[in-house]
Amino acid sequence: MVTNINDRSREIPSQKGQCIGFLLLENFTLISLASAIEPLRMANQLAGEELYRWYTISIDGAPLRASDGLMVTPDASMTQVPELDGVIVCGGVAPQVSVTRDHVLWLQKQARASARMGAICTGSWALARAGLLDGVETSVHWECLASMQEAFPKVELTTRLFSIDQDRFTASGGTAPLDMMLNMIGHDHGRELSVGISEMFIYERMRSEQDMQRVPLKHILGTTQPKLLEIVALMESNLEEPISLAELARYVDVSRRQLERLFQKYLHCSPSRYYLKLRLTRARQLLKQTSLSIIEVASACGFVSTPHFSKCYREYYGTPPRDERIELLSRAHHKPVDVLPSQEPVVLAAATFSSAQLALSNAKGEPTYATIRIPR
Repeated sequence: MVTNINDRSREIPSQKGQCIGFLLLENFTLISLASAIEPLRMANQLAGEELYRWYTISIDGAPLRASDGLMVTPDASMTQVPELDGVIVCGGVAPQVSVTRDHVLWLQKQARASARMGAICTGSWALARAGLLDGVETSVHWECLASMQEAFPKVELTTRLFSIDQDRFTASGGTAPLDMMLNMIGHDHGRELSVGISEMFIYERMRSEQDMQRVPLKHILGTTQPKLLEIVALMESNLEEPISLAELARYVDVSRRQLERLFQKYLHCSPSRYYLKLRLTRARQLLKQTSLSIIEVASACGFVSTPHFSKCYREYYGTPPRDERIELLSRAHHKPVDVLPSQEPVVLAAATFSSAQLALSNAKGEPTYATIRIPR
């Protein structure tokens, strides 16, 4: 997949026809499950072959209710599912309650069988309870961060959108699993395929492992530090023309020294460093999501000169702004290969074929079927 800034081994080994099991916990989030499965379906469609097969799983195969109230009938029970290359636990509301001893024992068994273990949304709770994330960099939805830190001190929690640490891969909620799976597919079968999937989903930017969740500051601080929340709100509203620290302190009626202490105690950095982080985060969004020139981006984020902006950006992200823009231009000029003639869709019996096979057979009538050649 991808490698993070620490250059730790974070690759998921590739294998043709990988079989992935999605273990559904009660009250799992449907958007996270769809974000993880749909890239696999589209990978098969664009390649014109079954690169991935998937099964949804519950303890006994009985229907489960998603967090939005919809009932979902899994493909198999934990005892019926075929041999798996990877397992992804799909969590959602109250994982502390939904994870059972049966889940833990089954996950440990899968890990002993050398399956790669993953989780989306709050599914990391189940892997942590099974002892499969000790010493592993782990992503989980920000709402679950504090409780997981308390319950599993050996797990290296992060606010990254997703994390890949050796044979463990975890993603926070919402659409973050989509980014994780796109990176996985790109590693397994080449960047052209992951880019093609992004285009089919009208997904403008494939986020990397370095992208962070935007954790609401109110969630971190609660209501105990209203002055700090007010200062940060002022910073966020004044990125193009930054306010001096002295003015910020005066606005909320604290001294400059008190301001420094608040940031060091609760945000573990200086006010100026936090302000710079906000401006650079905004700059990265503009570089990746707009056609503004680097000079215009620098100006929009309060930098007095382009060289100073480039220096700060490179020191913070490890890459100069121009490289971010080159990546954007590369994606904009990507052209898919010629499509093949349409074929009539074939509908197969659900009792005989997996979901992946059914989706692939029905996709044969799509103009994008088998339009991307997979390197061998």
